[in-house]
Amino acid sequence: SFAEVKCSLCVVGIQALAEMNRWREVLSWVLQYYHVPEHLPPKVLELCILLYGKVREPQVMLEVGSSWLRAHANQRLPEFGPLLELYLAQVLLPLGRFQGAEELVRGCAALDSQQQVRLLGTVGESRRRWTRREETRSAAEEQQDPATETVLGVLSQKLLTMLTLLRRALRSMSNHFCLLPYKKMLLAIFLLYLVVVRLDPASPTSLPFIYKLVQLFRQAWAAVLSSIHRPPIR
Repeated sequence: SFAEVKCSLCVVGIQALAEMNRWREVLSWVLQYYHVPEHLPPKVLELCILLYGKVREPQVMLEVGSSWLRAHANQRLPEFGPLLELYLAQVLLPLGRFQGAEELVRGCAALDSQQQVRLLGTVGESRRRWTRREETRSAAEEQQDPATETVLGVLSQKLLTMLTLLRRALRSMSNHFCLLPYKKMLLAIFLLYLVVVRLDPASPTSLPFIYKLVQLFRQAWAAVLSSIHRPPIR
């Protein structure tokens, strides 16, 4: 029939999009032909749930699957029971939607009491595993926090020690440079500038003046060294 051919072509299209890594387009592409989720064939819905569960994007099928399963016309189909279990296992339970799963199971008139008890037991067991996993994760995070604080405390102490040593070094250097007679040093540098730049060393008339400037520079340098090594005044 036309419906069967259309369903078969959609199945082939879903597989082709998945192989081309275009799985994000699958649901919108399918809904172009069926318009609403309630009209999806069971085989197409099954492939979509499996596909988005495999790529770890089950939230994409959250509303679509719920709409299909709550439709009374679909609850009379023979594929309803397996699709409900698949929707629970691949969509609701991985997302932690335990209350929604229990409401969906209790609200399905197509399920008998035994099926409801079995599915509710599956939901309860998944909830307990989820709770134990969350408690284990919280305990691991609590154990990790003191270790992180200890490491940060050690790093802070090392940084404080380095800053203290740097401050002492800068203070020592400033005290050392304060002992230098800046006026004598500036005078010696200025005289040396006059000798090298402003005077012509090759000129015979400049030799006596250069000799006097050199002597003056030596005296200034000796004064600088003597002031540095001078013993402290008691």
